[in-house]
Amino acid sequence: MANHQHRQSGRGINGLHQTDVVVVMVPFPAQGHLNQLLHLSHLISAYNVPVHYVSTAIHNRQAMLRFHGWDHPNSVSNNIQFHDLTIPSFLSPHPNPNAPNKFPSHLQPLFNASLHLRDPVATLLRELSSNARRVIVINDSLMAYVVQDVVSIPNAESYAFHAISAFGCFLFYWRNRLGNPSEENAKIPKDINPSLEGCFTAEFWDFIASQRQFQKRCSGRLYDTCRIIEGTFMDLIEKMERDKKQWAIGPFNPVRMPEEKSSTGRHKCLEWLDKQAPNSVIYVSFGTTTAMEDEQIKELANGLERSEQKFIWVLRDADIGDVFNGEVKKPEIPKGFEERVEDRGMVVRDWAPQLEILSHPSTGGFMSHCGWNSSMESITMGVPIAAWPMASDQPTNAVLITKVLKVGIIVKDWSRRDQIVMSTTIENAVKMLMASKEGDEIRNRAVDLGGAVRGSMDKGGVSRMELDSFVAHITR
Repeated sequence: MANHQHRQSGRGINGLHQTDVVVVMVPFPAQGHLNQLLHLSHLISAYNVPVHYVSTAIHNRQAMLRFHGWDHPNSVSNNIQFHDLTIPSFLSPHPNPNAPNKFPSHLQPLFNASLHLRDPVATLLRELSSNARRVIVINDSLMAYVVQDVVSIPNAESYAFHAISAFGCFLFYWRNRLGNPSEENAKIPKDINPSLEGCFTAEFWDFIASQRQFQKRCSGRLYDTCRIIEGTFMDLIEKMERDKKQWAIGPFNPVRMPEEKSSTGRHKCLEWLDKQAPNSVIYVSFGTTTAMEDEQIKELANGLERSEQKFIWVLRDADIGDVFNGEVKKPEIPKGFEERVEDRGMVVRDWAPQLEILSHPSTGGFMSHCGWNSSMESITMGVPIAAWPMASDQPTNAVLITKVLKVGIIVKDWSRRDQIVMSTTIENAVKMLMASKEGDEIRNRAVDLGGAVRGSMDKGGVSRMELDSFVAHITR
């Protein structure tokens, strides 16, 4: 039997009303995926629907510790219960920053171990189903294998959550289909169809393939996106998959940051931002799974220094499978760098409050790996992106941002992914985004798009109405 721990709400399963619909979130255990489904849990629980968030003890703790942006720092709704489920122990090696493929292959032992969640998840679902009128499972599409037993529970149904852009999903479906209908071809010019080569390791492609037969069993699909951003691609997906309902209910992240009541507990970088001019700082961060080689870190430092622009640079090693176990390696930066730039730059080596940084009026640009969490947060806050994709869906997101939405510029072209980005390229990209007429035009587009996306979550807005419709559907 799994080790269930009911935390936060203080109500056990038996405390549920007999007629309740309950939602069970089953995230994939990598930070970007954990985060999106915890934000969605928060949105759904606001409809007074109880949510059960299911992962290992390590990953529940990780998700809660890094959760931010709602009214109370690190608060998680009383309507959300966390279930710590047990999986076999797994290796948690350090990343290899010199690996030619930047996909975080050091996390593969964790991904493989996560498949053992199948039995404890099935046990929990059966337990919940005996007390609830209906059990709604929202699972990361990479956890389709884990939730396959939903079909054997009469009052349960599952909805697959895609942690990537609708554009990325559409391209993926489109590439896997025989024959390309002309209407779709017209919408996908050749230059916005990046190669998937180098995006994943062979082992992870096998992992994806092992989920495919179970992904067809869901009752519908959810996306952390907004039709204002990706309406065209949502329409195309709906035409390709007519038998399943699709909901674009993003952004999942909060769209307006709470007013700070006091400076207590605020990260030091936010206090530094308070002293800077509007739109004057570029935020540099490459997510939780990127490990950079020493030579690239040196070039990045030199490029930032030579650009003479203000910056906050988050420099951390990539997450390992168990972020609470093992020494965190600190990447080296050139000697004397921090002293030379102390009047206009800040290096952050711990966890940074990204949403607060992006929503701060002093932040005018974001140099990013283009993970979908970071992309959506930046778009929501109206901040243009200097795109530097590393692996996974990031090259596709970079194309969406720079060529489709036109709210960013390319720092590293995916076709040159094997090369070090030189300091001159970085310097020029930073200057273009932060200190040029072209950069201002891109920023204006980003600001306009961000305003429209934030409005979509207001009452009567397109995303809020779609979220309302999803909740009405599952509580019918």
